[in-house]
Amino acid sequence: MAPQPVFRFAPSPNGALHLGHAYSALFTAQAAQAARGRFLLRIEDIDGARTREDHVENIYRDLAWLGLTWETPVRRQSHHAPDYRAALAKLEALGVLYPCYATRGDIAAVIRDLPDHPKDPDGSPLYPGLHRNLSEAERRQFAEAGRPAALRLDMARACEIAHGMSAAPLTFTEDGEGVAGACGLLPARPEIWGDVVLARKDINNSYHLAVVVDDALQRVSTVTRGQDLFFATHLHRLLQVLLGLPEPRYRHHRLIRDEAGEKLSKSAGDRSLASLREHGVTARQVRDHLAANPP
Repeated sequence: MAPQPVFRFAPSPNGALHLGHAYSALFTAQAAQAARGRFLLRIEDIDGARTREDHVENIYRDLAWLGLTWETPVRRQSHHAPDYRAALAKLEALGVLYPCYATRGDIAAVIRDLPDHPKDPDGSPLYPGLHRNLSEAERRQFAEAGRPAALRLDMARACEIAHGMSAAPLTFTEDGEGVAGACGLLPARPEIWGDVVLARKDINNSYHLAVVVDDALQRVSTVTRGQDLFFATHLHRLLQVLLGLPEPRYRHHRLIRDEAGEKLSKSAGDRSLASLREHGVTARQVRDHLAANPP
C-alpha cells in the first residue's frame, strides 16, 4: 500500500501574512485534499532575530480564519537544532564544507574589481571563493583572532560527489509551473548558486539546509511553493543526494503581484490578511477573489 501523500505550508514568522501567503496556503491545502493526503503547517523560525511570537500566533489565526486546519503538533525549526547539526556533520564528513571568515565588506571589495562577475538566481554576486582553500594554519589564525566563520558548500566538490552517489545526472520533477513554464523531469543545476552558505555565522543554520532536512523528516512527498523559490530546488536536490534524503516532487505556482507587477512583500507593507479582516473583508471573499483571479 502506497504511503499517504504529504504536503506542507511553511511560512516564516517575520511579518504579517498577505494575499500571496493565503494563495499558497490554499493551493497547498487543496492539493492535499485532491490527493487525499495530509496537510502540514511548519513554522520556519530558525532566524531568531527576526522571529516574533505574535507573528506565530497571527499565522495560526489567519490560516484558521481562511478555514484551514492542520495536524498538530506544528513543527517549529527553532526547536530542532540537533537535526540540522547532524546534517551539517554529515556534510562535513563528506568534505564538502569549509569555514569562511570573510565579511560582507571583504567580499564586496573583491566583487568591485570584477564588473562581469556572475550572479546567483536571486541577483546576488556569486561568492568569489576567498577562503575556499585556506590552510589549517590560516584557519587557526582567524579563529584565534575571534573571527566568526560561516560554513560554505564547496559546490564543485559537492557536485562531483553527488554525481558519483547518484550514478546519473541530477534531476527533479516539476508537477506545477516553474519559471518560464518549466515542467516535467528537469535537470538540476546547483552550480548556479556557487559556494552557498549552509550555516550562517549567527545561527549555525540556513534556509536551504533546514528545509531539506524538515521535508525529509516530515515525509513531505510534494513540495508546493511559489515560483520565487523555483531555482532553490536545484540546490535542494543536491543536498538531498548528499544527505541521502528522499526525493519529493515539486509543484511551484505563480506569484500574486501588486498593481505594479511586483510580488507581494512583508517588508513592503503590503496589506495583510489581518488588515483585510479588520476592514470587514470576509474569508469567503478572499477565497473567492483568489479563485477568480489566480496568478
